[in-house]
Amino acid sequence: MAGEALAIVGLIRNAQGIRGEVVVESLTDAPDAVFASGRRVFVGDARGNVKDREETLTVDSLRPFKGGFMIKFESVRDRNEADLLRGRYLLAPFEELDPLDEDEVYLHDLIGMKVELTSGQSVGEVTAYYELPQGLTLDVKTGKGSVLLPYRPEVVERTDTEARTVVVKAEVGMFD
Repeated sequence: MAGEALAIVGLIRNAQGIRGEVVVESLTDAPDAVFASGRRVFVGDARGNVKDREETLTVDSLRPFKGGFMIKFESVRDRNEADLLRGRYLLAPFEELDPLDEDEVYLHDLIGMKVELTSGQSVGEVTAYYELPQGLTLDVKTGKGSVLLPYRPEVVERTDTEARTVVVKAEVGMFD
């Protein structure tokens, strides 16, 4: 377990009620499977780091709640304990997740990817990502500063995880 690789699967937004439930924003396409009763997750930060691998949370129950999910963990007994989890990320071992489809990528894998245009011109590197109401946005460091790039099919041609490259449609004009 010490060398286990972890994927970020959720963000704890806040505590809800007095019984220790938390409101979670799912960062996975399969929340019903990842947060099924009896599944384990770790509490970590936005970079996927976990302070203590021995401390796991086990899902007791899950239900939809205002665009996210209300989750009760077995070891979180009251609102005070739930409040301590606010703003923390939930992580799950990769080997316990379904494999990615060919056109999917883990968010943390985007960091450090090179960004180039469909013409082949290199324009920068992904330094961060933001989940905004408009959708996922990449922060791309270029030679002239930083550009916020919408990670949408209208802008991004493809993401090559093996080559670690995000290819942007040149005709969109994001880097003119």
